[in-house]
Amino acid sequence: MAIVSAYEQVFNRVDFSSEPLAFQEFEACTFKACNFSKQDLSRVNFIECAFIECELSMCKFMNTGFKDISFDRCKLLGLYFNDCNSLLLGFKFKKCHLNLCTFQGVSLKKTIFQECTLEEVDFTEADLSEAAFDRCDLHKSIFQQAILTKTDFRTAVNFNIDPDSNRIRNARFAPDNLVGLLKKYGLKIE
Repeated sequence: MAIVSAYEQVFNRVDFSSEPLAFQEFEACTFKACNFSKQDLSRVNFIECAFIECELSMCKFMNTGFKDISFDRCKLLGLYFNDCNSLLLGFKFKKCHLNLCTFQGVSLKKTIFQECTLEEVDFTEADLSEAAFDRCDLHKSIFQQAILTKTDFRTAVNFNIDPDSNRIRNARFAPDNLVGLLKKYGLKIE
């Protein structure tokens, strides 16, 4: 069976939430203000695509491929990125809402999160080596057994990272946000 694909197409204000996708692969496509809410995107591949102001909350990602993808001002709530195809995985997030998402065990090396809200996100056992959380809110996000080698948290806020439960060698922090590393000790920093 041949893969039905779309190449270099622009999809503007399309509501994909109400019917199955016509394509199994999207390459170099742009999605502007599209709604994928609650859509089953299982086994669909997105390669070098841009999502701008799109709604992707509560989608299913079983074996979904996201290679070299940029999400700009998108709403991505309650997603299980750990269900994606790990061989086709690469993201950049800018000004996105990623609350209640799961990246458990996902390789996110060098991933850029810029001005994102990441509340209650599960990064358990994720590899965030050389990733950057630039001006991101990580309120109640979980970092357990995560690889945070050279990860940049200098402008991140509201994180709670236990240095004993994560690999944080050469991670970058600003002097005024070190409290996120000390919360487990119950210290009062004034």
